[in-house]
Amino acid sequence: MGDDSDWMKLPVDQKCEHKVWKARLNGYEEALKLFQRFDDTSPEWAKYQGIIKKFVTDSNSVAQLKGLEAVLAYVENAHVASRTVGEVLSGVVCKVFNQPKARAKELASDICLMYIEIEKADIVQEELIKGLENKNPKVVVACVETIRRALCEFGSKTVTLKPIIKVLPKLFESREKAVRHEAKLLAVEVYRWIRDSLRPPLQNINSVQLKELEEEWVKVPSSAPRQSRFLRSQQDLRTKFAEQQAVAGSDGDCEDVADSAPQVDPYELQDPVEILSKLPKDFYVKIEAKKWQERKEALEALAMLAKNPKLDNGDYGDVVRALKRVIGKDTNVILVSLAAKCLAGLAFGLRKNFGTYAGNVVPTILDKFKEKKPAVVQSLQEAIDAVFLTTTLQNLSEDMLAVMDNKNPSIKQQASLFLTRSICLSTPSTLPKSLLKPLCAALLKQVNDPAPEVRDAAIMALGTAMKVAGEKAVNPFLADLDKLKVDKVRCVYMRTVEDVGVAKKGKPGAEGGAKSKKPAETKEIVETELSVEVCDELAAAVLPASCVKMLDSSNWKERLASMEEFYQVVEQMDIGAMPCQALVRMLAKKPGWKETNFQVLQLKLQVVAVVAQRGRFSKTSASVVLDALVEKVGDVKCGGKAKDALTAIGEACSLSWIAEQVVSLAFAQKNPKNQAETLNWLANAMKEFGFTGINVKAFINHVKTALGASNPAIRAAAISLLGVMYLYMGASLRMFFEDEKAALLAQIDAEFEKMQGQTPPAPTRGAIKRTGGQEEGEEAKEEGVAGDIMDLLPRTDISDKITEDMVSKVGDKNWTIRKEGLNEVAAVLSEAKFIKPSLGDLPITLKGRLSDSNKILVQQTLSIMQQMATAMGPALKQHVKTLGIPVITVLGDIKNTVRAAAMATLNSWVEQTGMKEWLEGEELSEELKRENPFLRQEVLGWLAVHLPTMRSVPSDLMLCVPPLFGCLEDRNVDVRKRAQDVLPVFMMHLGFDKMNKATGKLKPASKDQVVAMLDKARDVMPAKSAGPAKAAPTKPVSSVHPAKAAAGKKPLGKGKEEEDKSGPIFTMVPNGKDLRVKDEKSLKTLKWNFGSPRDEYVEQLKVQMAPCVAKWLQEELFHHDFQHHIKAINSMIECLEEEHEATVACLDLVLKWYTLRFFDTNTSVLMKALEYLKLLFLSLSKHNYHLSEQEANSFIPYLVLKVGESKDVVRKDVRAIMGMLCKVYPASRMFPFLMEGTKSKNSKQRAECLEELGCLIGFYGMSVCQPTAAKSLKEIAVHIGDRDTSVRNTALNTVVTVYNVCGEQVYKLIGHLSEKDMSMLEERIKRSAKKTLASTAPTPKQGEEKALPTHPNASLPQKPSNRAQPPIKLRYQAEPSHVCPVGEFHLDLDLLEQLESDQTSVVLPDLVKHKLGDLLDPVIIPEPKLRPVPTHFDELHAGPSSTINLVISQVASGDINTSMKALAQIDEVLRQESIAEVMVGHTDQFLIATSLQLRLAHSTHMADTRLPREDIFKLYSCAIGNMLTLFGVARLAREASMGVLKDLVQGLVTVLLDPRIEESQEGQQLIRSVNMLLRRLFEASDQTNILSALLVLLQDSLLSSAGSPKFSELIMKCLWRMIKFLPDTISSLTLDKILLDVHNFMKLFPKGRLRKLKTDMPHRTLQTLLHTLCRLAGPTVGTHTIRFPFASSYFCVYIVYVGSSISATPVNGLTEELSDFQCGTVIECHLSNKSVHQISAQLELPWSTKCCCCEVETSRCNNGSTANCNTHYRVPNSLWEKSQHKNCSLGAS
Repeated sequence: MGDDSDWMKLPVDQKCEHKVWKARLNGYEEALKLFQRFDDTSPEWAKYQGIIKKFVTDSNSVAQLKGLEAVLAYVENAHVASRTVGEVLSGVVCKVFNQPKARAKELASDICLMYIEIEKADIVQEELIKGLENKNPKVVVACVETIRRALCEFGSKTVTLKPIIKVLPKLFESREKAVRHEAKLLAVEVYRWIRDSLRPPLQNINSVQLKELEEEWVKVPSSAPRQSRFLRSQQDLRTKFAEQQAVAGSDGDCEDVADSAPQVDPYELQDPVEILSKLPKDFYVKIEAKKWQERKEALEALAMLAKNPKLDNGDYGDVVRALKRVIGKDTNVILVSLAAKCLAGLAFGLRKNFGTYAGNVVPTILDKFKEKKPAVVQSLQEAIDAVFLTTTLQNLSEDMLAVMDNKNPSIKQQASLFLTRSICLSTPSTLPKSLLKPLCAALLKQVNDPAPEVRDAAIMALGTAMKVAGEKAVNPFLADLDKLKVDKVRCVYMRTVEDVGVAKKGKPGAEGGAKSKKPAETKEIVETELSVEVCDELAAAVLPASCVKMLDSSNWKERLASMEEFYQVVEQMDIGAMPCQALVRMLAKKPGWKETNFQVLQLKLQVVAVVAQRGRFSKTSASVVLDALVEKVGDVKCGGKAKDALTAIGEACSLSWIAEQVVSLAFAQKNPKNQAETLNWLANAMKEFGFTGINVKAFINHVKTALGASNPAIRAAAISLLGVMYLYMGASLRMFFEDEKAALLAQIDAEFEKMQGQTPPAPTRGAIKRTGGQEEGEEAKEEGVAGDIMDLLPRTDISDKITEDMVSKVGDKNWTIRKEGLNEVAAVLSEAKFIKPSLGDLPITLKGRLSDSNKILVQQTLSIMQQMATAMGPALKQHVKTLGIPVITVLGDIKNTVRAAAMATLNSWVEQTGMKEWLEGEELSEELKRENPFLRQEVLGWLAVHLPTMRSVPSDLMLCVPPLFGCLEDRNVDVRKRAQDVLPVFMMHLGFDKMNKATGKLKPASKDQVVAMLDKARDVMPAKSAGPAKAAPTKPVSSVHPAKAAAGKKPLGKGKEEEDKSGPIFTMVPNGKDLRVKDEKSLKTLKWNFGSPRDEYVEQLKVQMAPCVAKWLQEELFHHDFQHHIKAINSMIECLEEEHEATVACLDLVLKWYTLRFFDTNTSVLMKALEYLKLLFLSLSKHNYHLSEQEANSFIPYLVLKVGESKDVVRKDVRAIMGMLCKVYPASRMFPFLMEGTKSKNSKQRAECLEELGCLIGFYGMSVCQPTAAKSLKEIAVHIGDRDTSVRNTALNTVVTVYNVCGEQVYKLIGHLSEKDMSMLEERIKRSAKKTLASTAPTPKQGEEKALPTHPNASLPQKPSNRAQPPIKLRYQAEPSHVCPVGEFHLDLDLLEQLESDQTSVVLPDLVKHKLGDLLDPVIIPEPKLRPVPTHFDELHAGPSSTINLVISQVASGDINTSMKALAQIDEVLRQESIAEVMVGHTDQFLIATSLQLRLAHSTHMADTRLPREDIFKLYSCAIGNMLTLFGVARLAREASMGVLKDLVQGLVTVLLDPRIEESQEGQQLIRSVNMLLRRLFEASDQTNILSALLVLLQDSLLSSAGSPKFSELIMKCLWRMIKFLPDTISSLTLDKILLDVHNFMKLFPKGRLRKLKTDMPHRTLQTLLHTLCRLAGPTVGTHTIRFPFASSYFCVYIVYVGSSISATPVNGLTEELSDFQCGTVIECHLSNKSVHQISAQLELPWSTKCCCCEVETSRCNNGSTANCNTHYRVPNSLWEKSQHKNCSLGAS
C-alpha cells in the first residue's frame, strides 16, 4: 500500500510513464478525463505530446485498452495531435492490431479514422499500407479492414485509391484466407467508388477469385456512393449535405442528394512501364532485315511490350521512325497491320507524350489507306484514332487537307471518315472557324466526287461538323451546294443530334448548364426590297402631307422647312412604326442627293443617321443610301455628317459589311477626296468598332490600290489606315507590302513605329456582348483574326526539300558537316519565306542539335528555330512538344549567350503559339524538377511574364506546383527570388486553396515556410488579365543583361565580342559632369554652339564619351552606317530604367549626341532618336530630375530647330518633347529659346514656336514671359504682319491667348501696330469671344481628362480661352496622380435615415470651402484703356451660367479627383438656399453628367486595378450625396426630364446589381445610399416623368436579350412602389402620356409574347397599373385613349374591360341618358369594332356578362343561342341603337 501511495501523489503525466501498470492505468484514466475537459488550445496538451505513443504500446493489455481510449480523446480534442500521427500509428499497427481483444482493434481503427478527420489522411494511409507487409496476418487483416472503413466513410476524394489498387493483387495472393476475404471486401468497396475502372488492374488475379469478385460487383447498388464522415475542413459541406438529405428524404428520393463520385481514369491507376530498355538488342537490325520473318519477330516483340496499358515517357523517336518505315514502305500487309497495332499500343500507352510524334506518322498512315484489305484498313484506322487522342485536330489539319486532293478514292474516303471520328471527339472551342473553313472547303470538293463512297464519307463529315460547331457556323459553306446534297448533310446532322439527345436524356442538369453558357445571339434584320409606290405609301402614312409635298419644291427654303419637319418627325417616331426603307427612299426624291443647298443636304444626312440609330435598319435600307453617302464623304461642308451617317449604319448593319461596301464604292469613283476621306473614316471606325469580322484580304487589296494612287492625300490616308490595322494585326501586316517601293515602305515603317507599343482601343460601338462566356468569345475572335491573316499568306511546302541527305548531315558525327547541314536548312527556310508545318524528320533531328556539345551549333539551331517561328506562324503549335520543350532545357546552359539565345527563341515561339500548348502535359514540370539553378530561374522568370496575360490555364499547370515549392527552398538565391515572384501568378490561376492543399506532401519544416509564403502571396495576388495585349511584341525574359540577349542574335564566331557586351552600357565617372562644365567655362573645350556640326565637335564628344560609355556602344554610336545608330538607340532604350543613375551622370553627353542626330537626313534614325528622348524625359520627370543650364543650352536650341521640320510625324514628336521639357526645366527659361526660334527664316519653325509660346502663356500665365512681358509681346506682335499665312494666324492666336489671360492690358503690351494688323487682331478677338460663348464649357469627350489649372493666373471663374486650352492640356499638363481629394465625401446614412423618418434637420459632413461667394455677382469688365471694348464682349460674362456649366462639365471627367472636386463645389451651391437657384435650368445637365460618371465608375474605374477602391467609393458617395441634396430641392427635382430620369435610374440599378460592390466592405453602405436616393427620387421628381421612365426601362430590359433578369425584377419593384403612390399623385399625373406609354408597351408585348416570358410579373404589373389608374380616374379614363392611332389594340380593349368592371354599377329601372363612363365605353367599343364576346375572348374571360344598364344577363349557350337580352349580344355600334332596346338604354360591357 505504501507503494500505491507513492505513485498516487504523482502528476498525471508521470503516472502515465510509471513502471507499475496500475499507476499507468490510473494515469490513463485521469488523462482521459483531462483530455475531455481541456480547451482545444490549452498549453497542457504539449505535456503529453512526447509520451502519447507509450499509451498505445503499453505492455499491459488492460492498461493499453484504457490508454487507447485516452489517445482517441487526445486526437479528437488536442490542437497539436497532428504532430503525433507518425509515431502513434506505427505503434498502433505493430502493437495493437496484433492483439486478440476486439475492443483494442476497434479503438485502434477509430484512432486511425480520427487522424484522417484532422486532415492527416496521407500519413495514415502510408502507415496502413506499410502494415500490409507485416508478417503477422492479424496485422494485415486489421490494416485492410481499417483502409476499407476509411474509404467507406470518407470517400475516394479523401482516401487515395491508386496505392490501394496497387497492393490489391498481392493481397489476393496471400495464403491466409482471412486476408483474401478482407481483400475481396476492400475490392468491392473500391468498386463502389470507381466502378469498371477497377477491372483492368485486377485482370491478372486468380480466375476463381475474379469470378467471385464479379458476382459481388453485380450486387453493388447502382446509386452513387457518398461519404458519411467529413474532415474538419469540410464541416460546411457536412451541414449542406444534411440539409440536402433532409430535403431528399421528404421527397422520398435520396439518390441525387450527394455529388456523384469522381470518375477515375484506369490509366491513372496504372504504374508506367519502361519498355525501351526491354527491346531486343537487335531490334533495329531485325526491323530492317530483308527477310520478312525477322522483321515480324521484331514487331511481335514490340507488340508484346506495347500491350502495357501505361508506358514510361522516354525518347521513342527511333522506334516511331522504324514503325513509320514499315507502314509506309513495307510490301507485306501482315507486317503493316502489325506495325499499325504497335503504333496504336504506343499511342494508348503514352497518351499526351506521344503527341510529339503524331505529326510524323499521320501522313504515312493516311497515305497507306490506299491498301484495300479490310484487316489492314482496320488496323490503320485503330492506329490513327489512337494517335488522334494524343494531339489535336488543329495540329493534324495540314496533313488532312494535303490528302484530300489525293487521286486515290480510298485515301479520300478514309481521310473523311477519320475526320468524322475526330470531329465527334471535338468541341466548338477546339473546332474554331479558322479550322472549320479549310476543312469544309476540302469536304465540299469531295461531295461532288465521282466515287459514291467518297461522297457519302464527305457528307457524313459535314453533318458531324454541323452537329459540333452548330448550323450557323457550317451553313455559309453550304450555300453553293445542291439542295439534294444539303438535305443529305442535314439528315446526317439530325440523326446525330437525335443520338446525342437520347444520350443526354439522363443528364438534364448538364444540358441546362450548356444552355446557360451559350451566349445570346443577335438576329440580323432582314428586309425585302420594296417598290417605289409601296415606299411612297408607307412614308405618307407616317410623314405630314405638307412635308412630303414640299420635298421636291423648287424653292430651297421650302425644301429646308420640309426637311426640318421630316427630321423632327423621325426623331420622335416610335421604333416599331418607323418604315426605314421608305424613309430613306423618300430622301432620294428629286432633287435627291444632288441637292445644291448644303443646309438641306446636311439635314438629309442627319435624317439617315437618326433612322439608322433609332429604327430597325437593314442592309437593304443601307444599300439605298450608301452610294450617295460615299459621294458626299469628301464634301467640305457635308462630309462630317456623311461620316456620322456611315457610322450609324455601321452600328445597325455591322462594320464588317458596310466597310467593304463603302470602300468598293469609293474606289469605283474617280474623286480622290472621297477616296481619301473614306479611308480616314474607316481608320477611325476600326478604332470605335474593333477589328472583329473585317475582311482583311479585301481591305489589303484596296489599300494597295490606294498606295499606288498619284494623289498624296489618298496615299497618306492609306498609310494611316495601315497604322490602325497594325494595332490589331501586328508585324505580320507588313509582309503584304514588301513588294512596294522603298520610299513608300519607309513611310509605312514609320507609321508602324508610331503605333508600336500601343494597344488597340476597346470597342465603343457595335454589338459587344460582355456576358458569360466572354473569355471564350474573345479568344475565338483573336484566333479568328490571326487565322484569317495567316490564311492570306502564300505558304510553301518544304517537306520535299528536307531531303534524307540533309537530315543525315544535321545528325552527322563531324561538327563541320553538322554545321553545313544546318546552313542548308537555314537556306531552305530563307528561300521559302512562309512555310507549311510539314517538315518531315527535321524536327526530331533539330532536337538532337539542341543538346550538341558544340555551343556554336546550339546557337545556330536556336537561330533556325526563330526563323522557323516567323515562317510557320500559328501552325507551329504542333511542333511545341517536339522542338519547343527541348528549348527550355537549353535554358540551363552555363553560358549566358546560349541562355539568352534560347530565351529569345522561346519568346518568338510563344508569340506564335500562345502559352496553352506549353503548359499542357508533364514536360514543363519535369523541366522544373531538374536541379539546375540557371534553368529554374530562367523558366520561372519566363512564367512570371507570360502567365499574367492568360485568361485561363490548363489543369496540368498544377503539376508544376510541387517543383515550384522546391524552388522556394532552393540553395540559389536567384531561384528562390524568382519562385517567390511567380508564386502570386500561380495562385491567380490555381487559387489559394489548391496550392495550400498541395503543401500537404511537404515535410513539416518545409510546409510551415511554404504556407507562410503562400499567405504573403495571397495579399499581392494580381487580378486575372482581360486578355493578352497584342500590340507590343514580347521582349525576351532573361536573367542576363538585355545586351547579352541582343548579342545572342549576332552572327556566330564572335564569342569575345559577345562577352564584351555583358556589362553596363554607361559608367558613372565621379564628378565627371562637373569637370566637363568647368572645362567648357574655362574654354578648355569647345562650347557646344554651332550652325552645323563640324568634325572637331564630333571628335571632342567622342573623346568625352570614351570613359563613360561601353566600348562596343561607342563604336555603334559613331559608326558611319545609320543602322548601327538605330541599334545603339535600341540598346539605350532597353537600359534606360535599369541604368537610370548612370544615364543621368552622363546626360549632357547623351543629349549632345542626340543633337548630332538632328542634323542627319535619315528619317528612321531621327524617329528612333525622338522616341528615346520622349522616354528619357519621362523617366527624368518621374525621378524629379531638373536639367542644368549647360545641359539645356547644349540641347534645347537644336530641338527648336527641328520644330520646323517638314514632316508632320517629326513635328508632333518634337512638340511632345517640348511639353515634357517643361517638367524638368523651368518654362520661363525655355521661353527665350522659343523666342529665338521665331527669328528663323523657316516659316514652319516660326509658326510652331509662336504656337508653343501661346501654349506656355496660356498655361503658366504672363510670368513665363522673359525678360519682360512687354518686350516679348512686342516681338510676337511683329509676326502679325508676316508674309506667311500660318505664321500670321499663329501670332494672332498667341496674342488672343494673352488677351484671355490679362484682358485689355494686351493692347498696351503689344505696343504700336499698323492699322491693318490692329484690325486683324480686333477681328480675331471678336471671333474668339463668339466661339467661346457658343461652346461654353463643352462636355469632355470619352477618355479626355480635364484638370483644374494650378498656375497663379488661373482661378475657377476664369476667362475661357478659345484656342490654347486643348494643346495646353496635351502638352504641358502634369500627369494625374491619384492623390486623396481634399475633404471626405462619405454619406452619414444614419442621419439620412433619420431625415427620412423624423424630418429633422441634418448636418452633412463639411466639404472643401471654395470661393463661390461672388457667384451671383456680375463680372466687372475692366475699363478699356487704348481702344473700346467690342460691343458683344458683355455677352461673354452675362452671368454665373458659364461657371456652372464649366463645373458640371468637370463632374463627368475621367479623373476621379477632378470629378470629386467639381461635385464638392456643386454640393456647396445646393446646400445654400440663397444661391441654390442658380442651378435652375441646369438640373438635366447635372444629372446627365452624374449618370455618365456612374457609368464610367462601373465600367472603367472598378475594372482598373491600379485605382484604389477607396477613391472609387468616395466618388460614388459624392455623386449620390449631391443627388440626394438636389432631389431635396423641390423646384430642381421637378425639372428632371423623362429621358434623364431613365438613364439615372438605370445607372443606380446597375450599381445595386454590381457584384463587385456587394463583395466589398463598403458595399452595403453604398447600397443603402442608393436605395435611399431611389426613394427620394420617386417621391420628389415629376410623377409623370418618373413613371414613364420606369415603363420605358422595363420595356427595354425585356427587349434586350443580354439583359439581366434581376434588372427587370428591380424595375418592376420600382413600378409597384410608384403604384402605391398613385392615390396621392393621380391629380398631378398626365394620364394621356402614361396611357400612351402603356399602349406602346402592350403593342410591343402583346398577350402572346408576354406569355412567352419566363415570369408573368410584367403582365401582372401592367394589369395592376391599369386597374389602379382606372379605379382612381373613374369615368374620365376613356377620354384619354381616344387619340390613340390604333384603337383596335389589345390595350384599348383591356381599358374598356377594366373600366367597365370597376365603374359599371347596377341601374334600377330604365335610364334615358348614358353615364359618362358608358359614353366612354361606347366610344371605345365602337372604335375597336369588337363585340362583348370578342372582348371576352381576347381577354380570356367567361362568355357571360351583365348589361351595365339593365342588369339582364346575357350568356352563351352550348347550342350557340343567347338567353335573355339578345340585343345586348354585342356592344352597340352607335348611340342611335339606344332606341332599339325596349328593356334598357344601352347594353355595354
